[in-house]
Amino acid sequence: MHPDHGQQISSLNRIEGQIKGIKRMIENRRYCVDILTQIKAAKAALHRVEQAVLKTHIQGCVKNAVQAKDEMEVQEKLDEIMNLLNKRI
Repeated sequence: MHPDHGQQISSLNRIEGQIKGIKRMIENRRYCVDILTQIKAAKAALHRVEQAVLKTHIQGCVKNAVQAKDEMEVQEKLDEIMNLLNKRI
C-alpha cells in the first residue's frame, strides 16, 4: 500500500494559484524580473512538496522494505531513489 500524500494538496493548490498568477503577469506584460521572481517562488514551493513526498517514501516504502529484510526489494527502492536523484530535467 502506498503512503498518503494528501497533506501536500494544500501546498499544490497554492502552487497552482502561483502558476495562474504568473500566467496573468505574462498576459499583462509585467516586468521580466517580477515574473522571474514569481517563477522562482513557485519552483521553491514545488521543491518543498517534492522533498516532503521523498521523505514520506523513505520513511514508509523504503523503511518497510528494510524491515521485511528483503534485500532485493531494498536494492530496488534504493535504485529507484538514485535514478530519480540522477535525472536531469
